[in-house]
Amino acid sequence: MAVRRITTHKIQQMKRRGEPIPMVTAYDYTAARIVDSSGIPMILVGDSMGHVVLGYDSTIPVTVDDIVSACAAVVRGTSNPLIVADMPFLSYQIDAETALRNAARLIQEGGAQAVKLEGGKSVAPIVSRLVDAGVAVMGHIGLTPQHVNQLGGYRVQGKTEDTANQVLEDALALQDAGAFAVVLELIPVELAKRITEALVIPTIGIGAGVHCDGQVQVFHDMLGLDPDFRPRHSGKYTELAPIIKDALIRYGDDVRAGTFPTDAQSFFSDETRVSTPTPAPPPETVNDPAAASD
Repeated sequence: MAVRRITTHKIQQMKRRGEPIPMVTAYDYTAARIVDSSGIPMILVGDSMGHVVLGYDSTIPVTVDDIVSACAAVVRGTSNPLIVADMPFLSYQIDAETALRNAARLIQEGGAQAVKLEGGKSVAPIVSRLVDAGVAVMGHIGLTPQHVNQLGGYRVQGKTEDTANQVLEDALALQDAGAFAVVLELIPVELAKRITEALVIPTIGIGAGVHCDGQVQVFHDMLGLDPDFRPRHSGKYTELAPIIKDALIRYGDDVRAGTFPTDAQSFFSDETRVSTPTPAPPPETVNDPAAASD
């Protein structure tokens, strides 16, 4: 019997049971297979791929085509987690019809089970329209990286009473619009706790403290794949960059020394696998009566 994917309903049940919800990003088939085997119930195919996969300095250049392609690979590599696909910059803000078309691509072509979009009260009508059309939506408030040019950088949001109230109002607006969960990014711990207690739907924190219902981390950050950068909010679970670098150095050295490949990594024709044949005997001498009489 095929394993059924985690559903948005299951994620909401986890909040009601007080069961913490881990979530991680993935952008390719191989990483997705590893995440799938770990038991993590939710994967975000995030526009953070702009930073860690595509080499941009922000998420803004990431396109719907980028997310669709990555999402399809992640879906092929998994059977259990709920797959949430990010809606990139300006793929939903223009109007509801544009949002519907792009969400449809992420679900129909990419294979996602839900989409995530940034913003609060300003995007609540779009969230409502998507939900009415049958699209599961995760919200994202606090620091919204697609607004980095407007915000003037990646800064903690909701630090004053007024801005904290605005973030709370955004969260409530997304819940009222039908979002099944909401990401809280880079907000004070106290505010995240307040929002989490005020909402029926799960909160997924990143740089928002321990009181959220779940946490989301960027795959490359938590595994130490960038030797030069790790966000403060990222968990430090391993350092893969030096391990990978060492393996590549040893591989290069082996190739230069002629010690790779060995017979174990090589293939041979059937003939060379056969033991050396016994030389054929020389042709028999023909009895020549004339020669014998000499």
